[in-house]
Amino acid sequence: MALATGASGCSSGGGSSSSSSSATPSSGATSAVPGYGKSPSAPASSASTGAQTMVKTATADKLGTILVDAKGRTLYLFEADKSTQSTCNGACASAWPPLLTAGAPTAGGSAKSALLGTTKRSDGNTQVTYHGHPLYGYAGDSGPGDTNGQGLNQFGAAWYVLNVSGEKVDLS
Repeated sequence: MALATGASGCSSGGGSSSSSSSATPSSGATSAVPGYGKSPSAPASSASTGAQTMVKTATADKLGTILVDAKGRTLYLFEADKSTQSTCNGACASAWPPLLTAGAPTAGGSAKSALLGTTKRSDGNTQVTYHGHPLYGYAGDSGPGDTNGQGLNQFGAAWYVLNVSGEKVDLS
């Protein structure tokens, strides 16, 4: 699926920085997607640790303008999350790695800084939220532009990409 990234001028993020790693060690995990919890099927990280996590926008065929991470990988919401607290842990978090941050997340493209936030996960890591939704990647997406998780019903609820307003994109 074609994906064109929007303007992604990296903002300085207000001077907040951290030197701690945003990835959490997990037994059996062999690699990590930058900013995501560890996942055995995710590509190895090439980003430096402690970097702020960016949420930006891209255009996806049929889905319109959606939220992606700094590398253009699609971000999803989980309908089982009824608040900013994530309900996706264990095997769920391996398939749907949470977008983690070591500092305040930043917005790029037409993503709205005012809608960005964070929440503490049950494992103590800090997960990025957007319009109150914890954000996740999908291990079934092999790279930028993939939206293979869109509309899947896994781990008790459906998964959707988000638009710039932070609402699910549902084409059904």
